[in-house]
Amino acid sequence: MFRLKDLNILGSKAELALLPEGKLLINTINAHSFNTAKKDKLFAEALTNGDALIPDGVSIVKACRRIKAKSQPKERIAGWDLFAFEMEHLEKLGIRNEELGVSRERQLTVMFMGSSQKVLDLIVKRAAEVYPHLKVVTYSPPYKPEFSDEDNKAIIEAINAADPDLLWIGMTAPKQEKWTYTHWKELNIHCHVGTIGAVFDFFAGTVERAPMWWQRHGLEWLYRLLKEPKRMWRRYIIGNALFLWNMTKE
Repeated sequence: MFRLKDLNILGSKAELALLPEGKLLINTINAHSFNTAKKDKLFAEALTNGDALIPDGVSIVKACRRIKAKSQPKERIAGWDLFAFEMEHLEKLGIRNEELGVSRERQLTVMFMGSSQKVLDLIVKRAAEVYPHLKVVTYSPPYKPEFSDEDNKAIIEAINAADPDLLWIGMTAPKQEKWTYTHWKELNIHCHVGTIGAVFDFFAGTVERAPMWWQRHGLEWLYRLLKEPKRMWRRYIIGNALFLWNMTKE
């Protein structure tokens, strides 16, 4: 049974620095993904068995306190927070390598797998400005509900060939988490892997993130609802009510 009170959830942004090096699967959880995992066994398994799970939603933080869950996160850690921390950490390593005279052929590599080629091109352009000491590699998978065996093979081969120092998977939840978890053993890589679909659009600039005031007050969900009511009303109005019901049962 998938229950919030049983999950191992990271406690604070400061703990991101304590995550071990090497191949590590990092997922996020919020009210919507929790509700989805309650009825999607593979998704629940992916979230439960990943190496780290971060509370990307103030509702998760508050609910853990209310139901006296095993994990007691102190603050929300958005997918963007994970992204910024990992990218800045790698950029600092890139700067150090340059100072040590490491050749550009051995430049540290970050790979973005997912989204459209248009978004990925914008990511490459912005990354060159914000993280100039990193090499950026991208791969845009076919836009379809399910990948064929050939599609999966091509994606895996592209990732392994890139051999990145950091890998981002962005195909929206729960697809990105289930795909990464299912093919985890086939990925011959040595780095942190984060499933952060929405961050691709935030970084590319194709979707506007909520202003800081909304973020600080745990209202980023409301900002998205107001900006895209037709697309988000079911997720946030019905979804938030369902999450409260699930927490009441726990």
